[in-house]
Amino acid sequence: MERLIAKGLMFGDLVPVESPVLVERYRRAMRHLTGKDTALSDFHVDISGFSPEVGDEIGDPHYLNPPGSQRQFILLTLDQRDAPLLNAQFSTSRGILRQFMDRNAAALFALTARDAVAGELVGSHYAAETAARLLEGRRVSVEADTTGGAVAAAGRLEGLVARFKSEPDGWWDDRLIAEMIEVAGVTGDLTRNPVKLEAMSFQQDSFWTARFGGLYVLRDGPAPGVVSVGDPAALGALPVPEAIPMAERGAVARFLARNDLVEPIVEERGARAAAILRQKMDFIVADVAGSAGELPERATRAELRRLARRHAGRLPPEWEGLASLVAWAEEGAGWPRITSDHPAYFYTLRARRRPNADLVNMLLAELTPLDVRQLFICHKEAFYRHYRTWPEAKRSYVAELLAGEYQLDKAGTRAALFGPEPGMAEAGPPPLPAGPWARAQAQEGPPPLPEPARPAPAMLDAVGPWGSVRAEARPRRQRRRRDDD
Repeated sequence: MERLIAKGLMFGDLVPVESPVLVERYRRAMRHLTGKDTALSDFHVDISGFSPEVGDEIGDPHYLNPPGSQRQFILLTLDQRDAPLLNAQFSTSRGILRQFMDRNAAALFALTARDAVAGELVGSHYAAETAARLLEGRRVSVEADTTGGAVAAAGRLEGLVARFKSEPDGWWDDRLIAEMIEVAGVTGDLTRNPVKLEAMSFQQDSFWTARFGGLYVLRDGPAPGVVSVGDPAALGALPVPEAIPMAERGAVARFLARNDLVEPIVEERGARAAAILRQKMDFIVADVAGSAGELPERATRAELRRLARRHAGRLPPEWEGLASLVAWAEEGAGWPRITSDHPAYFYTLRARRRPNADLVNMLLAELTPLDVRQLFICHKEAFYRHYRTWPEAKRSYVAELLAGEYQLDKAGTRAALFGPEPGMAEAGPPPLPAGPWARAQAQEGPPPLPEPARPAPAMLDAVGPWGSVRAEARPRRQRRRRDDD
């Protein structure tokens, strides 16, 4: 893992804590929350204030995120807003912290100028002992204050001031005035530096959690359900209509289609679509060549093509399926047969532009572990887990690839792979369109969709990203396609 750390691919974008003042504030907040302390004079923190160096020092990587408990946080500076969240147990935690900091930026700026702000994300699901209990808790609240209690003191001072103004003899109440002066010594001038933090609560309908072996909870669509990394039968009865094991690829495909959560990566012929597919093919070649000990650390695409020819007989069906799509996109070949039972199926999909698109892409990344770039972008915990199992040659190749390509243009890479980010008008999931997608709820498989930019050919009989075609329409559509060509 040292290679990833050196290249900024692990523990990257953390906030340094170097000044003695900030270190002392952190120690005070750490003792306040956890009862533990650090002797380090400098370290780095993520958005929640977790420090991997401190975790190593005290032998507890979960000191701010104990299993089965609330997520705690320490805020020293607003610079933490742009930092990642390490050791995440819930996919929504970073977004909640970011929104809390954005909404309370002015108050947090004033508070952190004098003290650290400590708090926790409070929700009944955090301490849930069963998966059913976890799914019943849908709301997360944020509770925070400085270690000196400035926010609570500010609320108390506001009450005292109200009494001072409203009580007839408030001007002559020496005890009341003395108490106001004492509390103001903690809060400062509230008229110039407001220290009130807005109470915030978040609805959490769809999320990923690492608990119970890994669960993807998707409840925003017309057919809510859970995709479980393990066997959902071991979880007991769940308060959702459907619980699907990730190993049942066809069931996962139907679930995603019924909720209109995915779309094909390839929407039209051309070099741009083919380039994305070829990169995915390169990652698969790198996996095969790395296992054989023949992968150069800085393998070029030309070298990977040569390796693909050398290992042609060992390339998995994922590579073959993507190659058939490249032939369609570049050479005008026939539309390939890629159905939900084909290993390449999920490699051809990405999330539709919905509020939960990141969660769906995270699920797709776990379903397509050979696509190392998407795995790194969308599901870092799974990426690090797989990285530890790779041969040394593949580790070197992947680290060089991500540091040399993705890190140089993160926004451009994400836009090319996943499409533009949703605009402000897309605050909630739009209604599903009428027609095949609406009728899909009563079908065994995804609804029929046409081939991108042209009538659907005859080859998708089972569940596929673009559905199936009625048999009586096949000959005519095939002839029309030949005429178009």
